[in-house]
Amino acid sequence: MSVPLSILDLSPISAGSNAAQAVRNSVDLARHAEDWGYHRYWLAEHHFVSVASSSSLTLLALVAAATTRIRVGTGAVQVGQHTSVSIVEAFGIVDAVRPGRVDIGLGRSGHRRAQFDAEAATAKGGHPVLDTVTGRTEIRDGVVVPPPFDPRRITDRSRFFAAAEALQQPGAESPDFAEQVAEVRALLDGSYVAANGVALHAVPGEGIEAEVWLFGSSAGESARLAGELGLPFAAAYHVSPGTALDAVEAYRAAFRPSERLARPHVIVSADVVVAPDDDTARHRASTYGHWVHSVRSGSGAADYLDPATAAPLTADQVRLVEDRLAAQIVGSPATAVERLAALQRVTGADELLVTTITFDHADRLESHRLLAEAWARRAVRAA
Repeated sequence: MSVPLSILDLSPISAGSNAAQAVRNSVDLARHAEDWGYHRYWLAEHHFVSVASSSSLTLLALVAAATTRIRVGTGAVQVGQHTSVSIVEAFGIVDAVRPGRVDIGLGRSGHRRAQFDAEAATAKGGHPVLDTVTGRTEIRDGVVVPPPFDPRRITDRSRFFAAAEALQQPGAESPDFAEQVAEVRALLDGSYVAANGVALHAVPGEGIEAEVWLFGSSAGESARLAGELGLPFAAAYHVSPGTALDAVEAYRAAFRPSERLARPHVIVSADVVVAPDDDTARHRASTYGHWVHSVRSGSGAADYLDPATAAPLTADQVRLVEDRLAAQIVGSPATAVERLAALQRVTGADELLVTTITFDHADRLESHRLLAEAWARRAVRAA
């Protein structure tokens, strides 16, 4: 079965470039993605690191204005760092000028400070734990499923806590994730009532034709909540390949039909780099591990390095990122299509979400173009 392809864009900043250029690259990629037949164009939200999608809702408006047909959305808004009304109003403004095209992707990343507060953290400058990996990487019908990554291996969390503090007002506490999802939905359908009994209406925002999605990477709260509410679910295989398949299973097990969906609807993400041949693709993807290591070492996503000049990772550095390296889909169009088709088959995904990071913007464009063309040819053969 052939399913729609969509794009998740982190708006990465390459070494020697800057955020302004990364924003322009994102808008350029969105225009091309629409021409190449991609179904959705979603933007991630990350702060205080070398990606330019920190204000995903603002960048969403630029992408929506530059396109005419492709669905646009967030993958995902970190709801713990926003009020529910600010989310709905922002999407309402975009929908006012590009009606019927917005996807409201909600994630619980902004709610995780309490989780990390409860875990002991090594002082700043500590080294990644290297002895907590258990199990072996599996290959399930062509899909790489590595052992789940243990977040305790990220031993320097000082940057995380500093960012979490900066992203909220002093003394503010994020509401429960399920509560905030309920608030967003109530503001959208006009049923929101404040704690004192006063009905409030989001203007603009109330009544827009938007799809609400929940994002998750494990068989935890997000997957279960999406199922219980009958909402579509996005499983982040590109972030957590060791647990994303469990997330899909948990979502389906919890699913209850709703006015929106009669059956579960899943989109599964993957990191993909495509080039005319396998060797070129591997070269272009060769600094992906460096980028993931910058995230997992606690320093935050760094500038994406040039494969022509970057030194190889050390053995210890590779161990910290080997699950993500194994799960990344890298190769010629035929190679990438084969592995993406396997991911769709094993997960039963209704859609696939592709994220691609390369040093050169032209290489990223070529990757998405080659993949779209090869995927379209596959669909024709399957028809």
